Amino acid sequence: MKTLRFAAVYILIALLSLPAWSAVQIYPKPAPAAEQQQEFPTYAEDAARIRQTYESQLYKLPAFKMGHYGLRMYRQTLDPKYQSAVWADMARVADRLNEVSDAIYTPAQIKAYSEARAARYSLKSGARSELRYLATQAHPEYYFLGVDLLGAMARANEYGLKHKDDHKLRDIIRRYDFSRYATDPAMIRAWAAQLANQVYWLRQLGEQDVVDPFIRAFRATYPDALDSQLDEQQYMNKIYGMTHILFAASAYYQFQLKESDFQWIYDYFRNNIDTILTHTKEDVIAEVGISFLLAGKTADPVVEKTRLAIQKSINRDAGMVPSEQGETELYDGEHRNTLAIMLLDWRSVNAAPVYPKHRSMFTNLPYGLIPQSP
Repeated sequence: MKTLRFAAVYILIALLSLPAWSAVQIYPKPAPAAEQQQEFPTYAEDAARIRQTYESQLYKLPAFKMGHYGLRMYRQTLDPKYQSAVWADMARVADRLNEVSDAIYTPAQIKAYSEARAARYSLKSGARSELRYLATQAHPEYYFLGVDLLGAMARANEYGLKHKDDHKLRDIIRRYDFSRYATDPAMIRAWAAQLANQVYWLRQLGEQDVVDPFIRAFRATYPDALDSQLDEQQYMNKIYGMTHILFAASAYYQFQLKESDFQWIYDYFRNNIDTILTHTKEDVIAEVGISFLLAGKTADPVVEKTRLAIQKSINRDAGMVPSEQGETELYDGEHRNTLAIMLLDWRSVNAAPVYPKHRSMFTNLPYGLIPQSP
């Protein structure tokens, strides 16, 4: 018995003295096969997961969110299953333009509408909302002109449609010099992405062309050498402004871009991608990646880095990219998750839907919208 006890002690000491790698070899603990397969899904599989989350509940969303999702998915896939969502977007556009044509036309009506809009905005909290409220105090009509009217007119135009009182709506636009907003540094610091959209919408509509003055003012407001002086909110505003210059130039995923036309933006993204990944949120990261896809740069390292970042952020139980606070609410998450789908499973750009080229998408036009003249 004594000999056996000594033998047992000896074996125990020998085992404890083995190096760590030997212990692992003796007691291997492989992960279950199912967990290993789930750990690295393809980008397309993750996009499909998010797509299922939204498309199973798409018609619970309001028209704006439903249309935002459906139009982008249609432009990527040309799948007619998104017809109802696109029609909801057309109805939203028609409703907005009908309201303007009927009740917000005279200077007094525009002033009253804009002041009411500003009063509602003053109740919002957060650094971005405060910047927007303060910057727009000098231009209260911007809420109406830039935020409400131009977007609806441009969307109708993209569909190959216009409002029945299009001449009346254009008369409103022509009363204002949009360069006052587009070249104001305070407005750019508050509304960079929105202004980028709006200057391209004006060009698209054949109205004022202030794209180049806006870009010059934007670059002067956000010189690269002063990035270190920006807080995260302003840094994101800068990057958002840059991605939206590209998105708006592509008419929102309808036309491929030429990198050399926007070399300053692509060079900046390549040189600063690690900073962007660290100091911006998922919406911005996805937009940076999509910017390269719009230029046909599918193999660019920036695309891979942004895809990895978005993939790692997915809440797989919820089937979506959550907010920075971890929230997985369907409504608030629609924008970033639509972008995530496009980044992870990019298809192609398509100038669509356009009346009458895609006539099946335009049955029963909402009241107020009519085809553009040939």
